[in-house]
Amino acid sequence: MEKPVVLGTLGTVYGIKGWLKVNSFTDVAEAIFDYNPWLINQNGVWREIQVSSWKRHNKGLICKLDGIDVREDALALTNVEIGVAADLLPALPEGEFYWRDLIGCSVVTTKGYDLGKVTELMETGSNDVLVVEANVKDAFGAKERLIPFLEEQVIKNIDLTARTIEVDWDPGF
Repeated sequence: MEKPVVLGTLGTVYGIKGWLKVNSFTDVAEAIFDYNPWLINQNGVWREIQVSSWKRHNKGLICKLDGIDVREDALALTNVEIGVAADLLPALPEGEFYWRDLIGCSVVTTKGYDLGKVTELMETGSNDVLVVEANVKDAFGAKERLIPFLEEQVIKNIDLTARTIEVDWDPGF
């Protein structure tokens, strides 16, 4: 099985009937419930589970999972990742990407300098940031670079087929 796309985590237990709080990573928090079944990661093993019910509670979300009917069973699921199969995600318009598609891409300057590979992306509020692990023998001694994901200004081209991102960025920065 391809590694699922993580959309959130299960939080603490709510009540005595097996309900759990949900920490959603989706843009619209409730959108996590558009996907069913979920895949949950318990001790490094992904397994399928159905969401039988969910609702808003105060400022958060809670859910009831099939087969989890008592608090003790729900306790075993606290802090586990919630994922879905990648093929369940909607197709994106041309020029848009899921973050997971950019992880592992090589980042090269417009002048051809290889800055390294994308290891993660971060939200900063004003713009997203590529976290790039520098090559072992980086000429500038960098171990990691943080490059703003500003299309046209910094990000010049993304080629997912070649797994490269071209940037207008000073390698010494």
